[in-house]
Amino acid sequence: MSNSIEIGTDNLGAPALIDVQELLATRLLVQGNSGSGKSHLLRRLLEESAGVVQQVIIDPEGDFVTLADKYGHVVVNGDDYNEREIAAMAARVREHRASVVLTLETLEIEAQMTCAALFLNALFDAPRAHWYPALVVVDEAQMFAPSASGDVADTVRRASLSAMTNLMCRGRKRGLAGVIATQRLAKLAKNVAAEASNFLMGRTFLDIDMARAADLLGMERRQAEQIRDLERGHFLGLGPAIARRPVAVKIGATQTTSRTGTHGLMPLPTAEPQDLRTMLFAELESAEPPARPAPEARPMAASELLQRIAGQANQDEEDPTPPGQFALGDLNSEPEPDPILIEEVITSALKDMLADPDAAFHPEGFLYQDFSVRCRMQKLRRVPLDMAAFRRRFAIAKAGVFDPTSERWQDALTAASRLPDDMLAPFLLIARAAMEGESCPDDDALGMAYGTRSPGRIRRLVEYMEKQGVIVLRSDFSGRRSVGIPELGLSTEAD
Repeated sequence: MSNSIEIGTDNLGAPALIDVQELLATRLLVQGNSGSGKSHLLRRLLEESAGVVQQVIIDPEGDFVTLADKYGHVVVNGDDYNEREIAAMAARVREHRASVVLTLETLEIEAQMTCAALFLNALFDAPRAHWYPALVVVDEAQMFAPSASGDVADTVRRASLSAMTNLMCRGRKRGLAGVIATQRLAKLAKNVAAEASNFLMGRTFLDIDMARAADLLGMERRQAEQIRDLERGHFLGLGPAIARRPVAVKIGATQTTSRTGTHGLMPLPTAEPQDLRTMLFAELESAEPPARPAPEARPMAASELLQRIAGQANQDEEDPTPPGQFALGDLNSEPEPDPILIEEVITSALKDMLADPDAAFHPEGFLYQDFSVRCRMQKLRRVPLDMAAFRRRFAIAKAGVFDPTSERWQDALTAASRLPDDMLAPFLLIARAAMEGESCPDDDALGMAYGTRSPGRIRRLVEYMEKQGVIVLRSDFSGRRSVGIPELGLSTEAD
């Protein structure tokens, strides 16, 4: 089987080829303003390579779900599943080499970024035995790897950017070849774009985007004007998988189309203005509210979709999962594990996570996914903590307290009740020092517990705790500082 696929023709009418084997090692960046034919290019690339390599598509607008009808892709609607199920599906995708479309069209932007990050991280974290080659196509990549902070929460942005960076920077060794497409190069994080060695640049009008495109193509700035003059469906290609010198490419026809198709002009209605007014305003007060459209189909259950990914749709219903495999459909089929065993698993998972010195600085979504996977690896059918409970347990564990029910810590936790969960770890470190007659932990230790390296944030943290009356700062005439905890009647050693 040839490693090359044809995506169109060059300016001489000769076939324009992409070497898929080379693409897997060098990644691809596609850029083009709205209407340049960027989505058409991605569709052509996916159709031509469908029988050559596994494909995973992150689809924020639902444009590529029609690939399922002709090429057998499994469609995963991100809105139908929770974080645990999304991560489980991504793991099965790698294990069974299924081509999937993760459609995010019904989610808000923050939820899209969170869902995509969880899915990409689970692909990235697959066991080495499942590192099969796969194209990972991310449309509208500037949404998931923004160059600057926007209206979304910073934790969400960092988690999404981290997942995209892992895909483009470290994915190759795990068999993941990133193919990212963007309307605005200037809005795409530079460290993500810079990892691509192949480029297909479509029509671009803004000077800042043309300048970045020209730099990536190795063109002089005065030559960048030709990027503005490209017709729809025409791209300039460069890279080891395409050509060693910039080459003009006209993208060929596709076998499938988007569900919405293209919007063209159509005749306006011919009714008289008075008739239109009558149709618009007649009987508004007495009219019943319009009926909600019936759903096209019920959301597919997670267990059913996992079976489809694994190619097990026709397996006997009484035994839908091969021996030794985990299935979400089994969640209610067995008795709950012993509570003592569950607590042992939680403690073990938290200790293993905190063995990573950077654990305190990871986004909450990433940490919760890591915790969920560790629990499943210990054969728990359900993740024993939801996000809120995990956030509190992890904060307490960062202070070295793995049994919050212990009598030793009840008074300290009661004293901390006026603090947010993310401040529990630094407060408990101070409480431990006071209980053991030691000096107050230094700023580095408090920053590690709080998840920051900023001296200013640590100072504001201590000031906030003092304003809440949880701690009292004292300094003697020698300038030595101690921290008192009124509700415990204890104080750290002066230092």
